[in-house]
Amino acid sequence: MDPINKINTKKDSTLAMLKEASLRQWELVYFEQGDLFSRSGDPNGIGRPLTLQDAEQWYQLSEEKEYHLGDFDFILMRKDPPFDVNYIYATYLLEKAEQSGAIIVNKPQSLRDCNEKFFATSFPQCCPPLLVAQRADLLREFLQTHKDVVIKPLDGMGGESIFRIKGEDENTSVIIETLTQHQSRPVMAQQYIPEISNGDKRILLIDGKPVPYSLARVPAQGELRGNLAAGGSGVAQALTARDYWICEQLAPTLKEKGLIFVGIDVIGDYLTEVNVTSPTCIREIDSAFDTNIAALLMDALESRLSV
Repeated sequence: MDPINKINTKKDSTLAMLKEASLRQWELVYFEQGDLFSRSGDPNGIGRPLTLQDAEQWYQLSEEKEYHLGDFDFILMRKDPPFDVNYIYATYLLEKAEQSGAIIVNKPQSLRDCNEKFFATSFPQCCPPLLVAQRADLLREFLQTHKDVVIKPLDGMGGESIFRIKGEDENTSVIIETLTQHQSRPVMAQQYIPEISNGDKRILLIDGKPVPYSLARVPAQGELRGNLAAGGSGVAQALTARDYWICEQLAPTLKEKGLIFVGIDVIGDYLTEVNVTSPTCIREIDSAFDTNIAALLMDALESRLSV
């Protein structure tokens, strides 16, 4: 996971998982990405046993110890993007741990394969009109066809570098040049969905089954993006019939790919992203509806031990 001393204890989803695992008296060991290594082909890590406590200093880390990663029942990968080359190297190590018997959440190969923007294109029946391209002429043609579009990088998070272009915007050329780095990197263009004013809904799925509530991230006044990191406000709400239908479309593929814990983003009636690296919003939904999403996840993991 990311440095434990920097997480937001009021809303961090990883902390919700740690608390639930601790209640079940699971042995917890803390690693950061740089603690993983391979020795003679064996996946290892320098970890620190972790215990939670009811105090201002809410956690305690014991002395460092070397572990063989294949000896763990479960390894949860909770490293936030950016999804860079170091992240990819970590998935290679975790794949070795998986081959040695550990269950990795989520499956390392699928973490590499399922780019959170591009993966949504696997479900065109759920998505708005969209284009993934780096050529400026193709992006301009998409804009001319749909008139009002959102363009974003394939590797962004938290609403970073998302632009809306309407009609003959005089900034169109510079936006395309900037995001594609002068036509050297592909980006995603989607038809603008007006229902963003009602929120960008985060829906969590465990083993392909949706939690019955979502968190709608509503943009701040004058803002395009609903991301909480961009100033959006969270409104928890029950799933709609359309939300459930979208989840049904994704479920078989998620299960096939070993994507145990996933967060999808839905605006209006459309799927826009499939988050597989480090889905959040557990705490906000739990607080609003007295759910225990981390417990559902741990139940799903425990069921794998009995198979």
